[in-house]
Amino acid sequence: MKCKGCGGDNAVIKMRQHKLALCADCFPAWLRQYTQRTIERYGMFGPGDKVLVAVSGGKDSLGLWDVLVSLGYQAEGVYIDLGIAHDDYSARSREKAQTFAGARGLTLHVVDLAAEYGATVPARVRDAQRARGRSPCSLCGLVKRHEMNRVARNGGFTVLATGHNLDDEAATLLGNTLRWQTGYLARQAPVLSSDDGFIRKVKPFCRLAERETAAYALLQGIDYIRDECPYAEHAPSLFYKRLLNELEERSPAARQSFYLEFLKAREQGAIRFQEPAHLPMVPCARCGQPTTAGGLCAFCRLWT
Repeated sequence: MKCKGCGGDNAVIKMRQHKLALCADCFPAWLRQYTQRTIERYGMFGPGDKVLVAVSGGKDSLGLWDVLVSLGYQAEGVYIDLGIAHDDYSARSREKAQTFAGARGLTLHVVDLAAEYGATVPARVRDAQRARGRSPCSLCGLVKRHEMNRVARNGGFTVLATGHNLDDEAATLLGNTLRWQTGYLARQAPVLSSDDGFIRKVKPFCRLAERETAAYALLQGIDYIRDECPYAEHAPSLFYKRLLNELEERSPAARQSFYLEFLKAREQGAIRFQEPAHLPMVPCARCGQPTTAGGLCAFCRLWT
């Protein structure tokens, strides 16, 4: 298969949605350039921004960190140790993130929930399920959002970058559309602006398929954890990804079109969502982070 970059007969990846095949030398450079164009297309951040990358030890987040550093951005990482003991999941993923950072001389901020708050996420999941029937993924998301925002604010970062790829975004869009969850649909975007004490959040990989980010990690020699989180085994998002993969087999670029046309339609005003009521934000009495309720925020209430 011929590489469309250098013309050699050594292409290692074919991307039907881009009508492009590239070799092991041309592909990483293309992916970095494509990521840069995504950053510019959505006005995510600039050379003067201090970027905090949320890393999980997986291919997408570590690959994103590698790309941003290669592009010359000021990028540090944050890893949140949730304390998931099943198959040593948290310990292994933390080790991948620390090894990656150490080998490249990068700064990694580690939040150890057990050390800082006296309990792990699995322990709080059991408590929350007994008390309110809350799902593990919902509670985990709450914890991560709070801690990522805290580290970003305290560290003087101007933007928080996550490794969500096209497969992630399309699966989320499908789930929200099937249930017409207009509140979530209104907020699904490559950029969530800073507001009321929340750091701006961006997704530079949102136009890259998961197989492309995986190929980048492989070709760059990035050692990452390959297991799914034990709590995500039956997550609806994985089912939606399988459905979209089947659709992609029959109709190449369907996933890309589904997501990007949604963004385009909203940008052009073809679809509109009612603005949610803006609730006044006040500082949490314990941590100082913004919350809509008086007293303690939802995160701090977990540890009481």
